[in-house]
Amino acid sequence: MEDPAALGAGNPPANGYSNGNGNGGGKGKPAAPKGRETFRSQRRESEGSVDCPTLEFEYGDTDGHAAELSELYSYTENPEFTTNRRCFEEDFKTQVQGKEWLELEEDAQKAYVMGLLDRLEVVSRERRLKVARAVLYLAQGTFGECDSEVDVLHWSRYNCFLLYQMGTFSAFLELLHMEIDQACSSALRKPAISIADSTELRVLLSVMYLMVENIRLERETDSYGWRRARETFRTELSFSMHNEEPFALLLFSMVTKFCSGLAPHFPIKKVLLLLWKVVMFTLGGFEQLQALKVQKREELGLPPLAEDSIQVVKSMRAASPPSYTLDLGESQLAPPPSKLRGRRGSRRQLLTKQDSLDIYNERDLFKTEEPATEEEEESAGDGERTLDGELDLLEQDPLVPPPPSQAPLSAERVAFPKGLPWTPKVRQKDIEHFLEMSRNKFIGFTLEQDTDTLVGLPRPIHESVKTLKQAFWPKRLRHAACRILVAQPGIEPVPPVLGAWSLNHWTAREVPPLALWLKVNAKVFAALQTWKYGINTVLKHFAAVHDAKHKYISIADVQIKNEEELEKCPMSLGEEVVPETPCEILYQGMLCSLPQYMIALLKILLAAAPTSKAKTDSINILADVLPEEMPITVLQSMKLGIDVNRHKEIIVKSISALLLLLLKHFKLNHIYQTFYSPPNKHPFCFDLLIQFEYVSQHLVFANCIPLILKFFNQNILSYITAKNSISVLDYPCCIIQDLPELTTESLEAGDNNQFCWRNLFSCINLLRLLNKLTKWKHSRTMMLVVFKSAPILKRALKVKQAMLQLYVLKLLKIQTKYLGRQWRKSNMKTMSAIYQKVRHRMNDDWAYGNDIDARPWDFQAEECTLRANIEAFNSRRYDRPQDSEFSPVDNCLQSVLGQRLDLPEDFHYSYELWLEREVFSQPICWEELLQNH
Repeated sequence: MEDPAALGAGNPPANGYSNGNGNGGGKGKPAAPKGRETFRSQRRESEGSVDCPTLEFEYGDTDGHAAELSELYSYTENPEFTTNRRCFEEDFKTQVQGKEWLELEEDAQKAYVMGLLDRLEVVSRERRLKVARAVLYLAQGTFGECDSEVDVLHWSRYNCFLLYQMGTFSAFLELLHMEIDQACSSALRKPAISIADSTELRVLLSVMYLMVENIRLERETDSYGWRRARETFRTELSFSMHNEEPFALLLFSMVTKFCSGLAPHFPIKKVLLLLWKVVMFTLGGFEQLQALKVQKREELGLPPLAEDSIQVVKSMRAASPPSYTLDLGESQLAPPPSKLRGRRGSRRQLLTKQDSLDIYNERDLFKTEEPATEEEEESAGDGERTLDGELDLLEQDPLVPPPPSQAPLSAERVAFPKGLPWTPKVRQKDIEHFLEMSRNKFIGFTLEQDTDTLVGLPRPIHESVKTLKQAFWPKRLRHAACRILVAQPGIEPVPPVLGAWSLNHWTAREVPPLALWLKVNAKVFAALQTWKYGINTVLKHFAAVHDAKHKYISIADVQIKNEEELEKCPMSLGEEVVPETPCEILYQGMLCSLPQYMIALLKILLAAAPTSKAKTDSINILADVLPEEMPITVLQSMKLGIDVNRHKEIIVKSISALLLLLLKHFKLNHIYQTFYSPPNKHPFCFDLLIQFEYVSQHLVFANCIPLILKFFNQNILSYITAKNSISVLDYPCCIIQDLPELTTESLEAGDNNQFCWRNLFSCINLLRLLNKLTKWKHSRTMMLVVFKSAPILKRALKVKQAMLQLYVLKLLKIQTKYLGRQWRKSNMKTMSAIYQKVRHRMNDDWAYGNDIDARPWDFQAEECTLRANIEAFNSRRYDRPQDSEFSPVDNCLQSVLGQRLDLPEDFHYSYELWLEREVFSQPICWEELLQNH
């Protein structure tokens, strides 16, 4: 794959500044007017971006139902709606006389659909295409008989369920296999590929996408038959039916064939959209992921989750973007010492201290500021920052006007936060690191993986360890525990004494030990003895509560222990039982070709990124949007340009959501742990979620990290507010209403939406993807530092949306310790936002670089060790040859001698010679036999 980092090497610096000599830090001083003009233009851009309003965006699996259906079609395909209708009406009139589709009874509709499927099985390609278009018209909602968009969406959903019940999906799957085989056997070699080269494939994929999207959508009014059909459809898509691979693997193979050049005319946008929706339908979306996580924790006996991340973010308020004037630092903005006289007042105002509480204030303290520059070039090593031509700041107007005199903020106007939005977490690893540092300091030696022995350590260390092990409960969990004891469903009422005690005492931050509780509350204990469910129920729930308030135990911790036992005792524990879940089946199918799948997806993502430059060797992702005849008027060119940009945005949306879903499901499916011991260094531990890590590592090897950073190295606010859509041409509006006359003015105006939902959704998904690739991986965190991601990510904070800002701040947090003191000093507002919005680990010194994992390990060896353990796991679990060392052996003499062997017919004539030659005359080397065993 083309290296995104190499592509970015020839681009301008990250902040957009460069001198006239072509180097980054040029020493020549350009003319003042030119520098002043550039400076003022960037100032105007910065002013427009800082005043961005808060975006009212609700993150979810998908956009609205109509929006998801409309993104399937490009504007170039709109004339085909009429073609589909004509093909259906011509066929329908030959089969049904004097009635319309909506007037038929359900049995008559089913009979007609069965006739359509029979007419699909013809040799003529043209006749088959006409019948397929008639089926597509049904899936599109028979819009010729509808009066409103709501009716179209209703009948589209009804027809899709009807088509599925008649076996349409299986018939179209066979046609898709045939089209793929034909496309690969006779590869298309044309200099210019257009939308006409993929007509059959587009019709088939459109029908299948409409069926998946409509059946996937759950509503309360769905009948029992529809609910049962949905579950059956999900099972068919998840598992291999009729000795065929899962449907998602077929779509993955189409992606690789497209990127390899075997089938350049594949409609890749429709393939990716269908692949994303199939994975979401079969594995589950974000809500199903959260429910699955809760279910697995319950099965493993772990306490319930403290919060749902997406729900917590929804209640957070977006922070005001960083002030780029104040964050430039003294070295950038301070005038020479000789010119400093008489300007102490301006200097003092210039370096006005930032208020870190403005995130929670109703009044934005930075609202009246006039920032001077939009972007800054930041270096992690030496803190070098340069502006175009090294503008003489004393010749310019003041960068920051003196702020108006303000009265001290009253206590009523400042809304102080009640607490951090996240529950603190403590890992076993955090306690081990804390004790390792303490023992080295006070004793001089360490005890590996021992968190109980505190001999020789001062009393404050004992209290610290106790605090780390007893991270207090969230308030919601305490109340849940109260409800467990106060009102058990289906159980007799709790004794009044117990109910009163639980309400009065369980609201405290710390739950007392059970022995102390029973000792102090003798009345409660006596009441429990007379209660029907008595002491056992309380012991069970109290034990769960008492464990929950200790350090956070993840599903990974439990599965890691199981994996360790399996590695230590492979013979005694027997063969590992691999559950046949949809996620496991998908991973097994992807295992052999997973590197090719990831590289292909990233190639398409690179081609669709707005920051990518057109290159001759890049893949053509516009094959299913370019018309046969290129536009000749300005209006047609503008319409095609909007269509192309919209096409790329939808591709980015589908790939980002697909990769994020795969990583999250694989992360929950299996976990593994290993240790890495650098030469002459203390060994440290990896928490390996092998399936997750396997996908992640191939994404990293395919340059996914620099690719995402390259994507964000643009005016991200302009990308999110882009208006690359024409509402009157979107489905289903374009097939119900008469199209108005389009003009260049109406195309330039766009819609009235505050932002583009799919672009903001894509940006958040890419940030979440980048977080998953770099979390707890210090070699990959160093990649963020090497590629100078800090200024790129910091510019993304201009978008006032809480969820996007949260994941940007997470990425800044993990690399803060490597950016140096000067960066932290000049970015205090960003540091404050990290403290207030990002979850913190107990004993987390992320800002100062004192963590053990911040030591300069051999990062290349870290990735190699990770890869070796992944390959060992995959080989042990999925490659099972018959002559394996751990294959079962029958040691029973009677059983072995009693096995029936098929011998040649003439063996009984020559068996004595065979014994003499093969057994008696062969010498036995007992020493060699013993050595081999």
